[in-house]
Amino acid sequence: YDKARQIKNTQDQYCTKALAGEWKGLAPDFPEDLQWEALVDVLRGRVKVHTHCYETVDLDDLVRITNEFEFSIAAFHHAHETYLVPDTLKAAYGHPPAIALFASKSRFKRESYRGSEFAPRILAENGLQVVMKSDHPVLDSRFLLYEAQQAHYYGLDSNLALLSVTGTPAQVMGQDHRIGFIKTGYDADLVLWDSHPLALGATPQQVWVDGIPQLSSPHVNHKPASSQASPQTPDFNKEALDAVKYDGLPPLEPKTSNDGAVVFTNVSRVLTINTEGIEDKFIAEGDLGVVLVRNGKLICSSIALFCGEDLLASGKAQFIDLAGGWISPGLTTFGSVLGLEEIEGEASTSDGYVLDPLLYKVPEIAGGDNSIIRAGDGLQYTTRNALLAYRSGVTAAITAPKSAGFLAGLSVVFATSAKHQLDDGGLIQDVAAVHVFIHHGAPSVSTKIASLRNLLRVFIGQGEVPLVIDVDNADIMASLLRLKGDIEEELDTSLKFVFSGASEAHLLANEISDAGVGVIVSPSRSYPGSWEKRRILPGPPLSQKSNLLELRAHNVSVALGVPGAWEARNTRFDLGWIALEAGDSVSKKEVLALASVNLQQLLGVHSFETDLVASKGGDLLDFDSKVVAVISPRRGVVDLF
Repeated sequence: YDKARQIKNTQDQYCTKALAGEWKGLAPDFPEDLQWEALVDVLRGRVKVHTHCYETVDLDDLVRITNEFEFSIAAFHHAHETYLVPDTLKAAYGHPPAIALFASKSRFKRESYRGSEFAPRILAENGLQVVMKSDHPVLDSRFLLYEAQQAHYYGLDSNLALLSVTGTPAQVMGQDHRIGFIKTGYDADLVLWDSHPLALGATPQQVWVDGIPQLSSPHVNHKPASSQASPQTPDFNKEALDAVKYDGLPPLEPKTSNDGAVVFTNVSRVLTINTEGIEDKFIAEGDLGVVLVRNGKLICSSIALFCGEDLLASGKAQFIDLAGGWISPGLTTFGSVLGLEEIEGEASTSDGYVLDPLLYKVPEIAGGDNSIIRAGDGLQYTTRNALLAYRSGVTAAITAPKSAGFLAGLSVVFATSAKHQLDDGGLIQDVAAVHVFIHHGAPSVSTKIASLRNLLRVFIGQGEVPLVIDVDNADIMASLLRLKGDIEEELDTSLKFVFSGASEAHLLANEISDAGVGVIVSPSRSYPGSWEKRRILPGPPLSQKSNLLELRAHNVSVALGVPGAWEARNTRFDLGWIALEAGDSVSKKEVLALASVNLQQLLGVHSFETDLVASKGGDLLDFDSKVVAVISPRRGVVDLF
C-alpha cells in the first residue's frame, strides 16, 4: 500500500504541474508502474475492493489500513466474525463495508468456528448491509435464495432478506443502476416464484433474462396457501444476544433437564414410532390438546386438561405452550462425519482418516489388511455441530469412519445430546453397518469392485450386516447390482445392499427396486459437482421429480442423508422441502420417516426408545416453528431449550 501511495502522490504532483503549465523540469513520461497500477486505482477509488476475511483481529487490521491509506472496502466476504465487531466495521474509511456471508455454514475451518446463524440479523440491526452468498460451488448457487430464507428464519427482516440477494449485492458491485430492482429502464431479469420467495422450497415458475424466458417447459408444483406469505418466524432474540455475549460460542447444552412432570399445552398433533413405523398418537380436530410427560415418558395426550389438571392445581409441573405445535419423533442424521471431528479443516480436532488397505499396508497391530475399523472407537461428543443438530430436532446420528479410500469400516449410532460414550444413552448401537466407497480414481473402480467381491465372500456372506456403498455413478451402481446377484447365487444368501449419495440412482430406479437395494439420497437436492454426478435429476422446475421422489415412486426403500456435519441441523428443512415438492403424494409421517425410521431400517439400527421433539408454532417441517424441547424416554428427562 505504501508503494502504491508513493506512486499515486508522484502522479498527483505530475498532474498538478502539468495542469498549471509548469513544464520545466517535468519528466517526459507520466510516472506509472504496471505492477502497482491496480493498487493505485484502489487508492483512487476506481476499483471496488472485495476482501476475504474471517476473524476479528484481521478485520481490525484491514480497517486500520483503510484509514491509513484512505480507501474504502466494498465488502468483507465469508466474514464469520463480523457480527462480533460492528463498530470496528463502521470505523472503516469512507463508508462501512457490506458483509457477504453464509446463513448456517460454519466450522469448516478455524477462522469460521465462531460463525453464527444470527450474524445477518445482528449486522443489520447495527446498520450494516448484508449480502447472502453461495461461494459456488461451496454451496449450490441454484439455491442462493435458501440462504436468504434461513437468514430470515433466524431474525433478519423480510425486506432485508430479499434485498440480500437482489438490490444489496447489485449496489455493492456498483450495478444497481441496471440490476437488483424492478424499475423502468432496468435489465428485465425477473423471476416468477411459485410461492413467497422467503417461504421454504420457493421455486421459479419462470425466469427471464433480458426479457427472454429461460424455461421452455417448467415443472411447477402446487404450493399450499401458507407458502404464499412470508413465514411467521420464531423468536430467537435470546439466542442472538447470547451469540454476542459469549463471543460467538454460546452454550448449546439444554438450559434445563426436567426429570419430573412436564405438561405441553396447545398441542395440535403427536406422532410416535411403533413397530410399523410412525403413527398418530393424537390429532386435534378442534380444540388443541394437552400432553403429559413424566420422567421422560409420554403418559397421556388429550383435548381435555385432565392430563395435567391435578398438576396444574398443585403447581408441581412445568407447563410449556406449544402454540399449535407438534410432538414428533426425533430425527436421525447420516452421511457426514458428525461426531468424529470438530472443525473440518483442522486435523488436530479430527479422529483422522482410516488406513485404506488398497492404498496402504495396514499394521498387524491394527489387524492388518483384514481389519475393519469401528467409528465408535473415535467418537467425539459435544461437538458444536452435534449440539446444534440436537437443538434442531436431530437426536441421533449414524456415522461411519472417516475415509478417503475404499474401505471405511463399521458405523456407530450415538445420541447427539450425550456428554460422552459412558453417558446414559450416549452410545445407542456400537456397530450398525459396513461402509465402502466406490468412486472414479486410483485405484480403479474395477479394483475396488474386485476387493468388494472378496470382502463379501469372506466377511458379509451371511447378509446380517448391511453393506453401505457410497456411490454416485449409475454405471458403477449397475456393476454393483450384478455383483450382488452373483454373490447371492454363489453363496445362496441374501445380501443387504444400500447405496448412499446415489446422485444418478434414478437412472436405475427399476433395477434397484428389483434387486431390493435401499438408497440414502445425499444431498437431498442433487448437484452435478463432478463427472460421475453429471446425470442428476434436478427437481422442479427442471424436472417433475427429484432423485429421491423418483426412486420412491419405483418402490425403492429410500432415506435422507447429508454430506456435511454442519448440515445435520438443517435436516428438518430438507424434509420440509421434500414434502412441498411431493405434495399430496407423500404424507408428513412418510416424510419424517425418511430421516428416522427408514434410515434406521436401512442401516441396521436395532429398535430403541426414540426421543420425541416438541416444536412450538408448527411442525418440524417449516419456517414457522422452533424446537423447544426434547422428550427422552431413554434418559428419563425432558431437555428444554
